[in-house]
Amino acid sequence: MMEYSIIVDKLTKKFGNFTADNNISLKVKKGEIFGILGPNGAGKTTLISMLTTLIKPTSGTASVMGKDVIKQQLDVRKMIGVITEKVTMYPPLTAEENLMFFGRLYGMEKKELKRKIAAGLEEFQLTKFKNKPVGTFSLGMKRRLDIVRVLLNNPKVFFLDEPTVGLDPITVAFIKNKIREINKNGSTIVLTTHIMQDADELSDRVALIDHGNLMACDTPKKLKNKLGKKATLEDVFIHYAGEQLRDETQRMSMAPRRGI
Repeated sequence: MMEYSIIVDKLTKKFGNFTADNNISLKVKKGEIFGILGPNGAGKTTLISMLTTLIKPTSGTASVMGKDVIKQQLDVRKMIGVITEKVTMYPPLTAEENLMFFGRLYGMEKKELKRKIAAGLEEFQLTKFKNKPVGTFSLGMKRRLDIVRVLLNNPKVFFLDEPTVGLDPITVAFIKNKIREINKNGSTIVLTTHIMQDADELSDRVALIDHGNLMACDTPKKLKNKLGKKATLEDVFIHYAGEQLRDETQRMSMAPRRGI
C-alpha cells in the first residue's frame, strides 16, 4: 500500500465571497518532490498556508504525515519545515544568533544545537559570515541560511514557496542541488514556483492550480506528452491557465488578504 505524506480531500478556502481554493483533492507520495504550479492568484499560497496550519480551511480535510491540519496543528508543525518567499530571519541578529533563537524554539538541547548550527553553516558555505548581521546578507545568503534554519529540526516534510526567485544562477544551482540532497535523505518536498524549468527539473509530479481549482496532476513528462512531443512545461502551464494577464491589484481587490 502506497504511503502518503500529504492527503488533501475536498479542501476549500473562502475569504468572504471570494473562493481562493475550491474543492481541491490530491495526495503527495512519501519521499517525492511535488510541485504546485499556477499563475498569480491561483490559490497556491493559500493551499500551502492551510497545509502548514497558518490558516484554517472553510471546508474539507487535509493531513500531513497522518496528522490533521485542523485538529492536530501542533503535531503537524513539529514535523514540517517551511521556507516562504520572504526570509524569516531577524536582520539585527547575526546568522548564529538567529539559528540559536530558532533552535531553542524547536526545543533543541544547547550542545546539540551548536553542533548542528556549525555543521549547517559549513555545508551552506556561511561559516565565515556567522557573526555578521543577517540584515547585511544578500538574498542568496539569506535563502541559504533559511534552509539551514529549517534543517535544524529534521523535518519530515518541507514546504518551499518560490525557493529560487530573485537569485543569481550560481545560487539557484546550489539550492536546487541541496533540494535534491534533502529529498534523497528521506524528506518529502512540496514546492511552489513560477519558474517552469525548476519545476520540470526538480518535481516528480506537479499539480496545476488555476482560479482555485485543480486543473491537472501528473508527472511533468506525462503532462507534456499530452500536448505533443515538443511540448514544454510552459506550454502545459499556458494550456491550462490561458494567456490572460493576472493583475495583482484586481486580485487584491477581490480578496483583501495577502498571499493568495
